[in-house]
Amino acid sequence: MIRVRDIVALLDAEILSGENKLDEEVRSVGASDMISDILALTQPGMVVLTGYTYPQVIRSALVTDLLGLVVVRGKNVAPETIAYARENNFLLLRTRGYLYSSCGKIYAMGLRGADAGKE
Repeated sequence: MIRVRDIVALLDAEILSGENKLDEEVRSVGASDMISDILALTQPGMVVLTGYTYPQVIRSALVTDLLGLVVVRGKNVAPETIAYARENNFLLLRTRGYLYSSCGKIYAMGLRGADAGKE
């Protein structure tokens, strides 16, 4: 079982919001910079890696069962995005790693995407 704290350690991620979710189980991972993908493909217990940093991404994630978001490339996250995530106790992480390499590290850890088994 992979927990949020495992992802934080693996990606050397900074916790921007949702500190109380470190022991939650991460069931799958996805990656997208498109809100429409996040809305359409999200599954319960899923973490999505993204470069999208505006408050809309938190609003979109809150209408799904998404566990949390990981902002990649060390991008600056708008203060209003962090505030909105905190107001809603939503898990928001940031890593300096790029999208591709971060996904590769998580995959190598044994965690699969939502499409696993659909090939």
